[in-house]
Amino acid sequence: MNLTTPLAERMRPKLLDEYIGQEHLLNADASLRRALDGGMVPSMILWGPPGVGKTTLAYLIAKHLNRPFQSLSAISSGVKDVREVIQRVETAGMFQEKGTILFIDEIHRFSKSQQDSLLGAVEKGTITLIGATTENPSFEVISALLSRCQVYTLKEHTKTDLIQLLQRAIEKDTFLKTKTFKLTELNALLLLSGGDARKLLTIFEIIVSTFQNADTIEINDDVVHKNAQQSLIRYDKEGEQHYDIISAFIKSIRGSDPNASIYWLARMVEGGEDPKFIARRLIISAAEDVGLANPNALLMANNCFQAVESVGFPEARIILAQCTLYLATSPKGNAAYMAINKAQITVRETGNLGVPLPLRNAPTALMKELGYGEGYFYSHDYPNNFKEQEFLPDELIGKNFFKAGSSAKEQEIGKSIERNWKEKYKPNE
Repeated sequence: MNLTTPLAERMRPKLLDEYIGQEHLLNADASLRRALDGGMVPSMILWGPPGVGKTTLAYLIAKHLNRPFQSLSAISSGVKDVREVIQRVETAGMFQEKGTILFIDEIHRFSKSQQDSLLGAVEKGTITLIGATTENPSFEVISALLSRCQVYTLKEHTKTDLIQLLQRAIEKDTFLKTKTFKLTELNALLLLSGGDARKLLTIFEIIVSTFQNADTIEINDDVVHKNAQQSLIRYDKEGEQHYDIISAFIKSIRGSDPNASIYWLARMVEGGEDPKFIARRLIISAAEDVGLANPNALLMANNCFQAVESVGFPEARIILAQCTLYLATSPKGNAAYMAINKAQITVRETGNLGVPLPLRNAPTALMKELGYGEGYFYSHDYPNNFKEQEFLPDELIGKNFFKAGSSAKEQEIGKSIERNWKEKYKPNE
């Protein structure tokens, strides 16, 4: 391969067994790997952050199954391009033994009508669709298409994955293997990569290019900061700092800093970020970080999303700014977030515990004879619409998932729980 080709492109694996990472999908016992080894592949959406190998995996799947492979980018393609590919596949018909895989990068950028154009071919099996997206497919892929696809979530590369990728590049790349490397420190390199393999190799290539006449190159944190960091200081909605900026934005809101919150919002607006992506994160922040301390925050955030969807840029920036400042200056509480986390851990640890008989539905005479619904008290028949009774499985009686935070509203909720349940729950402790 030509050395003018970026290192990340030169290092794309040629075989599925050379692919590094995503063991939850590709190890011997994983469902996707079993399907591939069985010669089958469903239409699918590969969802994950930039640089985790979505495009590479799609290509390797086609190669592993010896399937024809067609590729489109949602940025530059439209309905016409999709239909041309489908028509070519249909025309080939009997002349090709196995179904064509159509890979669509950034499928979330396709409009509803563009996604609609895929439905018939996917349903008939004319093509096997593999779509790649960095955005939640539940929001960005139409339900009709999503129901015909299996969604596979790809994870950020681990530290071990990234080091393995780097070592393979040094050992296998035509240019790099002519050099001697001393890798004395890798923390800065790994941190700047943010789990993105493409970014890791790009940074490494930038560093190597500054020492291109040297036979021995030492890589340490100081070298990385001096030679690579300045090349990466810009917002890029395609992934370079996409997740770093949104992280700073949410943490500034959580930290009740309106000035920093509005600054990071401006960075995203100026960088051309999708306003719906920002609005969705505001909804999450309203529930996770403000929560019961100010229940109106979720209403504000949800209305913000609807307004942004209706208005679009440039005016949407004002709506986003209003919601951002409202959340940043709201009292904070994460009791709901912590409660569901604690409850999910308990569910995983205890499994599917039986529903107590008084709480079970009894639509038939047999169920009533078996005691379903017996002993249940209808709360509205009692003073203040409350009657103390047991709602948890026997194994969890007395388990307390909700703990009030320090905000006035959460403390008020905690006191209300204590009044009703007396000694059973102590949410304010």
